[in-house]
Amino acid sequence: MDAADRDAIAEAIRRAESRTAGEIVVVVEGAASSYRTVPVVLALTLALLVPWPLIALTMASAQRIFLIQLICAAALLAGLLWYGRGGRFVPGFVKRRRAHDAALREFVARGLTRTSGRTGVLLYVALQERYAEVVADSGIDGLVDAGRWEAIIEPLITAAREERLTEGLIAAVDAAGALLAEHVPPRPSDVDELPNKVILL
Repeated sequence: MDAADRDAIAEAIRRAESRTAGEIVVVVEGAASSYRTVPVVLALTLALLVPWPLIALTMASAQRIFLIQLICAAALLAGLLWYGRGGRFVPGFVKRRRAHDAALREFVARGLTRTSGRTGVLLYVALQERYAEVVADSGIDGLVDAGRWEAIIEPLITAAREERLTEGLIAAVDAAGALLAEHVPPRPSDVDELPNKVILL
């Protein structure tokens, strides 16, 4: 995402927030987690199986078997860490859970819980997991049906898959702004409480 894309998203946020008392923050994360523990556990588990055929089929000494096991563990670890990068061995439901947890952390970290009227909305995208979510604060969440947030997320995920992330984010920001305007219209005393920029992690 280049500077022009970031500027276009920031302008979409400014435009959306001009119609509402709510605040919108956009966070795009390359990956919600490194998922390194899964290949490590898999490699070490496989390495535990190495001595058994050597014990049964050879007359190798315990020291030699241990050395072979260490070499196999190192090779498996290197190979599985390389091949398993990006969470290749991790089930989809685990990836979605990690991305959801990351979205909740970002919601708090970006100050959305401290907005006036508790009407902050986070648009979170985890690219590696192909995951997107809207997290809304208590002042707006109870007013909007969950299906309406889903209607914003589905086209965003499709756009990200088709490498049209900027376009998808702008459309999602516009749609979130329209929902916020419907439920929390602007007030005369409104101030822009949070930065109008896309946060890349």
